[in-house]
Parts: sequence; C-alpha cells; structure tokens
Amino acid sequence: MSFTFIVGNVSDEPRLNFTANGSAVINFTVAETKRYMDRSTGEWKDGDTLFQRCYAWKNAGAENIAESINKGDRVMVTGELKQRSYTTDDGNKRQVTELEVTEIGPTLKYAQAKPTKNPRGNAGQTTQSSDPWATAAA
Repeated sequence: MSFTFIVGNVSDEPRLNFTANGSAVINFTVAETKRYMDRSTGEWKDGDTLFQRCYAWKNAGAENIAESINKGDRVMVTGELKQRSYTTDDGNKRQVTELEVTEIGPTLKYAQAKPTKNPRGNAGQTTQSSDPWATAAA
C-alpha cells in the first residue's frame, strides 16, 4: 500500500451521501497548483493545476469532513490512490484515479483552526453524548 499526500484547495462543495446500508461517504475535489520560480524574471509563477478527486468513508470521518470543509478551503489530504473503470451511458469505457482519504485537515499557513473532538464512535454526529457524566449536575 502506498500513500499519497496533497495540499490544495477544495474546488467544489463536498457531497455527503449514504450507501444503501447507511454507510457515509463524502466526495470532493482538491486543486493542487505547483508554484515555481521563473529564473529569467525572478518571479513566482503558477504551474499546472492537478484536480484530484477524493472520497472518504465513515471510518475516515466522512461526516466530520462534511461539517468541516467547504469549497475554497485549503486542506492537506493523505490517502491511497485507487483506479476504477466504468462504462458511460453511451458505452465508452473510462478509467479514473481517485484518492481514498485516510486523513484530512486544514492547513494553518493562511488560516486558523480550532479542532473539536467528537465522542468516540459518534464521528460526525451532532446528537447529545450518551455519556451520563456529560450531563449537568442537578
């Protein structure tokens, strides 16, 4: 298993979906643009942009991701590149390479973040904790 690490901006609104058995999965794209120094002008320039399709399952925090990132946010993503094939409606075969996310977080170069922990086993859920000690004293 080999892991890939990218840093870039979320280029579309993340879409949270649920499978037939109720598992959460989120899809989004990260745009990564390499910058380079043009030695002839002494200026920084943008290189080509890589648009990387990403997805994350519940075990990678799909619901937390949905609550935490938006289009335009700068993120660091690590995961495993996966290739899949499919057939279009008109019968053409296509292949895509997607990043199955294992970890994601905001970059702190241009922004601040205040992480909020969810109780274990409640990833992405906003319901009240089942911990009896978390309730206020009478």
